[in-house]
Amino acid sequence: MLQQFDERNRDLVVNINGRLVHRDQAGVSPFDSAVQGGDAVWEGLRLYGGRIFRLRQHLDRLRGSALVLAFAQIPSHQRITEEIRRTLKANQMSNGVHIRLTLTRGVKITSGMDPRLNQSGPTLIVLAEHKPPVYDQRAGITLATSSIRRFPPDCLDPKIHHCNLIQSILAKIEANNAGADDAVMLDRNGFVAETNATHLFMVDAAGTVTTPRTAACPEGITREAVLELCRTHGIPHAERDVSLAEFYRAGEVFCTGTMGELVAVRAIDGRPIGQQSGQVPGPITHRLTELFQELTRNEGEAVI
Repeated sequence: MLQQFDERNRDLVVNINGRLVHRDQAGVSPFDSAVQGGDAVWEGLRLYGGRIFRLRQHLDRLRGSALVLAFAQIPSHQRITEEIRRTLKANQMSNGVHIRLTLTRGVKITSGMDPRLNQSGPTLIVLAEHKPPVYDQRAGITLATSSIRRFPPDCLDPKIHHCNLIQSILAKIEANNAGADDAVMLDRNGFVAETNATHLFMVDAAGTVTTPRTAACPEGITREAVLELCRTHGIPHAERDVSLAEFYRAGEVFCTGTMGELVAVRAIDGRPIGQQSGQVPGPITHRLTELFQELTRNEGEAVI
């Protein structure tokens, strides 16, 4: 599924360290750590009716990742929020917007990987785009299992929400070649970790909503919101290691993420999911989608 260009984004104003510039004039130094070594962290936010859903949780995760990478002079939540406000105002945006926050280690005095070469503080980039959920929620999506494995914490801790997305890109290439929308990625033990872009959930024959542990994938904001909805509304749920075979035979499978919200999976590796009912999305996925949409209508920090 290839995202289409939205003409409303042709004249976007981008915020780079507080400087508001047209997208065609925006520039990051070739000495910036993001360019030199992918040395940056990021968050994806979504704007609903002038409010950003779970902004504090996203900013906490951004700061936490920057702390792990020993960034200096990490900007405060207040400063980042103000730059988001300025960017949205410059673009006259209030709804249906996806915001990509990138915080790099900053500009180096000369090329090289040594963080001591960074002596001017980090670079903050705020990119806001008109972008509805990227998946077709009525049709659902297909997945193909990738040969690329997710790292466990002893290789590279997935709790660092870093900008080095080569694993995901390689997995996405395999999914494209297989004619699928996205890729299923396993951990080193062969359990399902996530997709190249989202977290995965399955619903078993007993109606239990189950998602893999976050041992080999990031902690997801939307993932946690879905688990909270299960707890609040008495929907049986679990977090555990889940094999690919369990996903194949599940009654329902769905993905979660800020970019795409909740979307049903209709097939994995050519195997139809929930073929007994033929309903896409399945009843539990549909219920959780409605509950999530209600949550985003009523929750969030006002930035407009």
